[in-house]
Amino acid sequence: MASMLSLLLVIILLPLLIFYYKRRQKRNEEFWKYIMRIPGPKAYPVIGCAYKVYTTETLWDKERERAKEFFPIYKIWSLDFAAVYNMCPEDIEPVLSNTKHNTKGFVYDFLHAWLGTGLLTSEGTKWHKRRKILTPAFHFNILQEFTDMLNRETQILVENFKKLCHQPYVNVITPITEFTLYSIGETSLGVPLREDPNCTEYKKAVYDYGESFIYRLVRPWLYIPFVYKLSAAYKKNIKTVKTLSDFSTNVIKEKKKIFEKDASYSQRKRLALLDLMLKAQQEGAGIDDEGIREELDTFIFEGHDTTSVSICYTLMVLANNKDTQKEIYQEIISTIGDTQLPSYSDLLELKFMERCIKESLRLYPSVPQIVRVIGEEIKTHSGYTLPKGSNIIIPIYDLHRNPVVWENPEKFDPDRFLPDNIAKRHPFAYIPFSAGSRNCIGQKFAMMEIKAVLCGILRHFKLEPYDKPEYLKHKSDLVLRPAGEIRVNFVPRK
Repeated sequence: MASMLSLLLVIILLPLLIFYYKRRQKRNEEFWKYIMRIPGPKAYPVIGCAYKVYTTETLWDKERERAKEFFPIYKIWSLDFAAVYNMCPEDIEPVLSNTKHNTKGFVYDFLHAWLGTGLLTSEGTKWHKRRKILTPAFHFNILQEFTDMLNRETQILVENFKKLCHQPYVNVITPITEFTLYSIGETSLGVPLREDPNCTEYKKAVYDYGESFIYRLVRPWLYIPFVYKLSAAYKKNIKTVKTLSDFSTNVIKEKKKIFEKDASYSQRKRLALLDLMLKAQQEGAGIDDEGIREELDTFIFEGHDTTSVSICYTLMVLANNKDTQKEIYQEIISTIGDTQLPSYSDLLELKFMERCIKESLRLYPSVPQIVRVIGEEIKTHSGYTLPKGSNIIIPIYDLHRNPVVWENPEKFDPDRFLPDNIAKRHPFAYIPFSAGSRNCIGQKFAMMEIKAVLCGILRHFKLEPYDKPEYLKHKSDLVLRPAGEIRVNFVPRK
């Protein structure tokens, strides 16, 4: 038995060490000299900082501890890999504002099995071409057309909450996730996903993929493709990817039927996201079926999961800030009225609500961190050198709670986003949608959707607290994910 275990250990470690030495030899000594000068947690030879395997919850807690201990910069490393966490706005600006650093970090490679090389993960010419194709899908005329659809989905959601509000609390994650997924279907895809029986499987698969992503991230030996493909995690992930891909493939198939049936459909002046891609394909713009699936998968995921997270946290925050909630309600009534559904221009007028949403996104950014590869050497304000080729992790969650920038950072205060206060801050101190040329293409859509749903909910319910922000636990994932539920008490307005 002991000899079998020893053999198994050799089989695992031998390719690991070979991989490590071959890869590390490719990196020059100058690179590691600069990296090793940056402070960081305790490390050991070869394995570096990866001497402990974290769960999704303990990894989240550990990253928050490190951010406070080593602020504003620290490094982690293992085998041939190194990454630098940077929470200084002055150092973040040259990374996100310079196209030389547009390449996404290595962790995005773990998304290729699902998202391929779509807008989120691609680079260079391909990224530029796709961005150009998709940008018109977020023109304000398109967003105006979407308002009625969002209002309809909001009304359905409100009716759902009316059925649930007699309970001591409502776990808002499930109904809000359904709302954002169905809203994406009705608006950007033009396909009624509520009628799709595979929606439930799809939502579960999104969560499963996030779990798989973190599982691999904290196990450096699984970075090696050969080792990863032998693991049970790989086999499980293959099934998850099939569920995700089958779902998007069926959506494309249904939309193509509409295109083939109605020749005039593609001639409309303004087309939604999926329509634009299908038309681009017809006109020979260099996007095939696989390319359409990549972008569709990317947008379904980013368009529903990130917005869902933001709405859930915003509801929880408003339940815990009654005066703020009351002021938003009064703004809704004075701007729109008791019963009239909001128009696109009405939503733009909700300035106080927008400040509250921005403050919620400060405290709970939907994407807690992003990663870039440095395209040329950078000198940091803290006196260190970031060598070309290094992975820079920008922990948005910790940046937004930086006590140097944000006074009393744990406090919910919408006045932080009054024009005068914004002008005093560094422009890269607040980046919930990233920044620079690779910022979130759908951020205006997301803001409009959040406003529309808050209008519907707050006109029908007072939100009472159940979960307190200070007791809420999180876990590491592709998006900001609570470790458990997000619970709010819905009290019908008289």
